[in-house]
Amino acid sequence: MAWFDGFERRTLNIQGLPVTFRQSADWAEQQHLPVLVLLHGFPQTHVMWHRVAQQLRGRFRLVMPDLRGYGDSSHESGDAGHAHYSKRAMAAEVVGLLDVLGVADFNVCGHDRGGRVAHRLALDHAERVKKLCVIDIAPTLDMYSGHWGKTPQVSGPVPDPYFAFAQAYYHWFHLTQPAPLPELMIAGSAKAYLHAKLGGWGSQGMAYIEPEALAEYERSFCNPARNDRGWSAAIHSAAEDYRASAGIDLQHDRDSREQGQKIGCDTLVLWGERGVVNRMFKPVELWQAQCAGRVTGQVMPSGHFIPEELPEATSQALIPFF
Repeated sequence: MAWFDGFERRTLNIQGLPVTFRQSADWAEQQHLPVLVLLHGFPQTHVMWHRVAQQLRGRFRLVMPDLRGYGDSSHESGDAGHAHYSKRAMAAEVVGLLDVLGVADFNVCGHDRGGRVAHRLALDHAERVKKLCVIDIAPTLDMYSGHWGKTPQVSGPVPDPYFAFAQAYYHWFHLTQPAPLPELMIAGSAKAYLHAKLGGWGSQGMAYIEPEALAEYERSFCNPARNDRGWSAAIHSAAEDYRASAGIDLQHDRDSREQGQKIGCDTLVLWGERGVVNRMFKPVELWQAQCAGRVTGQVMPSGHFIPEELPEATSQALIPFF
């Protein structure tokens, strides 16, 4: 089908900042359909959902935003505590967008970083979220804490699971370094870095990516625009996302656990057979520990970028659940 045929691209001001998104073009005529929010991950934008969106079209009213710090949404400079890019702030912005669209309650599905935003959204706005799906992630606090859930499959001369995790997800630790070290290093060859990420994590190259989507990822991530500190705005905001995850987000997660707060809705977990999550974690068990609702899961024959590698299988899992 034509590129995003049946969807409208818009930008709205949400609490003083631009949020770019796509929504079902026949939004007003489909008030009877449930709303499904699709949240992308790093280093992508909402266009990663194109193939899935065409499969879901006519079954849901879809909302697909560029998360704060990605695509054509805002790229503000981070603050000292990285709170601006906390998953709490990013989730609140998604809720603000839905408020403007007149949506009271909704379903949400997030891949990668979008899954972490969706997790916090389901905790902070439990009355709004009907059902939740997270794709190819375990809870952030468990991943940083080394709560593997299974004996990790490790290789090489160092049989230590955390070493294997750090090697597989080195970007987690690189991007959390103080600015502007990661910003300057990645900006030196942003396109090569982007391609390495898109082709990694068990995804076996970039053949799964549509040319239109790749062009959008390159345009967004390699954008030459600078922020007020003279650094790449796009790379800085992505790094701030990870800095927040290694600091303020962990504190928010600890606080939620200490208070006994759990996801209240039913949750679906999808993860890739060739990915790091499958190799090192038991995602269903880890999510069950954080959910009061029913948790079901399915391993997919893919790498990390499941919605693009397996759009039909992803849609077949989402449709009956939502």
